[in-house]
Amino acid sequence: MKPSDMRGLDAATFGAEVSARKKELMELRFQGAVGNLDKPHRVAQLRREIAQLLTIQGEHARSK
Repeated sequence: MKPSDMRGLDAATFGAEVSARKKELMELRFQGAVGNLDKPHRVAQLRREIAQLLTIQGEHARSK
């Protein structure tokens, strides 16, 4: 998801998106520990998306 798309989300959706990505990240970490991680680049991508979502959520909170 692009940051421009993230800015269009409402407050309730931010929490759902962040929790879904954190869950997926946790599953990928377990796969990496076991040794059968198919897409290792997805870990960094998820971490970046989580950070972007939290940053935009903070921007929305500060602007109100």
